[in-house]
Amino acid sequence: MTEIALSPLLAASTALMRAGRWTTAAELLQAAQPATPAEHLAITAALAEVTVDQDFSQQTDNAGPALAVLAEALAETPDALHAWDLAFLQLKKEYAVALFTSDRSAGEAYAVQATHLHESAPDESRSGHAAFYAGVIADNLLERPEEAFTAYTKALSLGESSGDDLLISLALRHLGDHAYTAGNLPLARTHWERSTELRQKVGHLLGALAQQTLLALLTRDEGNLPAAKALATEVNRWSHQANIPFLQTQSAALMN
Repeated sequence: MTEIALSPLLAASTALMRAGRWTTAAELLQAAQPATPAEHLAITAALAEVTVDQDFSQQTDNAGPALAVLAEALAETPDALHAWDLAFLQLKKEYAVALFTSDRSAGEAYAVQATHLHESAPDESRSGHAAFYAGVIADNLLERPEEAFTAYTKALSLGESSGDDLLISLALRHLGDHAYTAGNLPLARTHWERSTELRQKVGHLLGALAQQTLLALLTRDEGNLPAAKALATEVNRWSHQANIPFLQTQSAALMN
């Protein structure tokens, strides 16, 4: 069998994950034969990321074993960067469960974890992603919008300084939501359109569809009902094909 270098393998799994092909990404990683403990660690970390992302996107609950395998690999091959990644993935998984079950009981603990990860991150990109999660925890679990806005602004700055387009798009999505809530529809459109473009740029299917759902909502509020319905209809078709339940629900509501 032809050998494949680790770097393009990991890049391929990331591209598949962002395209909503989680099962294919996992199968690709599971088929790999690592030559060293370091390669095994990198592959297990990538697989854990894919499963956590799928659980959030499709509201499944399959990431536990992959996270446990990553923890075992770290015990055998300690690595500070991947140890940070594991802690962050665990926080993302726990946040997703709390969000979709409306369980806010551990919100304060998650906020502390996010702050610690932000402050201990090994690079600006990771620090920014942790800041973003501090924002969504403050917004969605603790109902502290001002604290969330500050966290999103920090995430945006770190995304721009590190050149992380996905992080920038995440921050802009939520800053746009704050503008929308405040009634500033032009600013919301500016943020949401840029976020959409960045998600399309990095090939993030769910992210692009989620943004188009918000643009459909905004278009409706601007008074263009036919355009809003047309955009929501396309999102609904895509979300059914990709099996993304929460987008199916949101887009269906905008179609009527």
